[in-house]
Amino acid sequence: QVQLVEYGGGLVQAGGSLNLSCVASGRAFTDYAMGWFRQAPERVREFVASVSWTGRSTYYTDSVKGRFTVSRDNAKNTAYLQMNNLKPEDTADYYCAAERFRGTAQVMRVEAMDYWGKGALVTVST
Repeated sequence: QVQLVEYGGGLVQAGGSLNLSCVASGRAFTDYAMGWFRQAPERVREFVASVSWTGRSTYYTDSVKGRFTVSRDNAKNTAYLQMNNLKPEDTADYYCAAERFRGTAQVMRVEAMDYWGKGALVTVST
């Protein structure tokens, strides 16, 4: 069992930055690739970014490339999502998730994830 808790959501103006953290507890953190997803009102949950178990490879959806950076600190059992140049369309609940996988970072599917956090709301105003 793995418990995930997100921190760092909030309200920010367009063009601003936020850094989300996801703290994991329970089973070995390094058994899992970590992903970030988001869900806007009345929209399906979508993949945002992933980081491999080593932290050496990452993968992003096209809409956030060059603006978001995903990383992890295995010594702290924590994954991060640094979000820069935020846009109103980035407004959503952001979820971290874990998948038992030790390959290279890749796009992640909602149904493939083993554990989920409860989410952190990010609101970007115009």
